[in-house]
Formats: sequence, structure tokens, C-alpha cells
Amino acid sequence: MKLGRLCLYPPPPAKRRRWSARSLPAKQRRGDAPHYVSRCGEDELVLLLFETPSGFTIFTFCALLFDEPDPMEFIWAQFAENWSSNMIVWPNEFQTFEDKSSAINENTGVNERLAEMIMKHRCPGQKMAVGKPEYKRIIEERLGIPCLYGPIVMELMWGIQKWLSHSVPGEKSRLTEDDRLPLSQGLQNFLSRYDCNVKPEMVNDKIIKTAAFLFFECDSIEKDNYVALRKAADHIKNLSGISCEDWGLLKIAIALKIVCWPEEAGNAFEMISEDVVSKLVKDAPLYENVLDMDSCLGIYNHMMYAHKVRIKKKELLKSLIEEAKEAYEAG
Repeated sequence: MKLGRLCLYPPPPAKRRRWSARSLPAKQRRGDAPHYVSRCGEDELVLLLFETPSGFTIFTFCALLFDEPDPMEFIWAQFAENWSSNMIVWPNEFQTFEDKSSAINENTGVNERLAEMIMKHRCPGQKMAVGKPEYKRIIEERLGIPCLYGPIVMELMWGIQKWLSHSVPGEKSRLTEDDRLPLSQGLQNFLSRYDCNVKPEMVNDKIIKTAAFLFFECDSIEKDNYVALRKAADHIKNLSGISCEDWGLLKIAIALKIVCWPEEAGNAFEMISEDVVSKLVKDAPLYENVLDMDSCLGIYNHMMYAHKVRIKKKELLKSLIEEAKEAYEAG
């Protein structure tokens, strides 16, 4: 059986998660749209009602966010920097309310002013995300607008609140402790995976930015190359009889380089045993019509880049968390 030629070359890290803008429906054309809107149909645009200390803001975002492989992790990482938060949500209008409790509540529903604000920006059939289950119930019952609420929506709410002064420049009141949302669950899951045990109140901007760098430049690169490397592992098993089922992705990438450039195999002994390296070097001619060398080199370079970055940034993340712990315990 002839094996398929492996030619899967993911885009370089610098081009990942970047999209060009397109026009929004007339009701939602408010300045520059996020870059990923080019992939978003009009029926996939969702409104978001965000409660600020002194009022409410209407945002828009694209429901394609929910189609990401792991939206709980993807969303928090986009909010690591204020400029990247513009790629996720963008504001339509902000209004202050002297008594927010009278604007929306179980007894009176949604008052006329807030209802007009919502309907001004809503297209027919459009859904709206809200930050409280009672808001979902009230708006669906009184205004007939289908609402979204849940963990993924709360990740968006956390990100907006993180950059409140940037996202809602008209908001002059400061957040109180009661206003503050819990730390992003996606960020907490990510830190846990890196064995970073830290209390949510200790997490600062430096920790978030370093974690996001790890996510985009390490974890995401591995995910982008996963399918190609597992296919390469099948080729290695079929052509050389070497099982790679228990191998990590970096080890497979190194094996790819060996069969494509056997003359450079001497650098592989740290991760691959000498007898396996010898076998791969011997079998290298078998791979000439099976693997695309340029693609394999690209995959190898990406994986080595991610490996080196992870070593440095993981060490930095640990030191930042130690600093945060010391500051928290001292103050």
C-alpha cells in the first residue's frame, strides 16, 4: 500500500489568529471591527450586555468564539493585552443609570430606557449574552430576546472587566470588591496544568501576560502540529517498524528531521536512543517519496521554537508567582 505524502505545514506563529476586518450590519457599525469578523456571518454576531459600576454597556462579539477547540482557554488569553481584547469584543454604547436595580429586576422587568438601548443595537433574531442568570430570565420573558449565560460568557465578562477603563472609557466609577468577577476559570485551568498553585487574588498582569505567551507560542503551536506529527508517527511505524505511540510531539519532530537530514542525526541522542537513531538514518531513503522535506523542516522548527520558549517562560512564570506570593503574604 502506498503511503500518502505528508505535506502539512502550519502557518508560522506570527500569523496565527489574525484575521482581516469586514463590514458589520448597519446597526453594529461602530468603529473598527475585530479582525476575526471576516469569518463571521451576520447571523453569528451576538450582543453582550455588560454591567459596569454605574451603568450598562452593549458590546458585540462573534459566536464563532464558541467553536474554538477550547474556548475556555482561548478567551482569557486574548484578554492578556488590551489591544488583543479588541479582537474579541467591541463596544456599541454605554449609558449610566442612577439606580441600576430599577433598570432591570424581577418585579418590574426591564425599564424603558435600558430596553430602548438594547433594541437600538439589536438586529432581528439576534441573541444577547448576559452576566447573570436572572438577567437571562428577565430579558427572555419581558423582551423576548434569546439570551446566553454560562462559563464561556463569564470568561468574556472577566476579560471586559479586566480592561474596563479601555473597554468602557466613559465609566468613571471604580470597581468595588463586590463588583469584581472571579478570576477566569480558563486561566486557572492553564496555571494548574503548569503546576502553578496560586490563589486567584495573587494573579497579576505579569503572570497573565506570561501565561498567555506560553499559550500562544507553546501550547497552541503543539496543537496546530498535532495531526501532522501523529501522521508522521504512522509513517515511521510503517516504514521503520518503530512504534511512536508513547512518544511526545517534540520527539516525533526530531525523528522527522533525522529521516529528512540524516547527516544531522548526531544532535538527536539527548531524546532518542542511539539504536533508534541508527535505524532512522539507515531507513532515510525510504522516506524520500513519502515526506515533504520543507513541511517537515517547518514543523521541526516550530516545535523546537515552542520547546525553547517553554523552558524560559515556564521558569519566568514560576518566579513571577513566587514574587506574587511573597508580596501577598507581606501585605
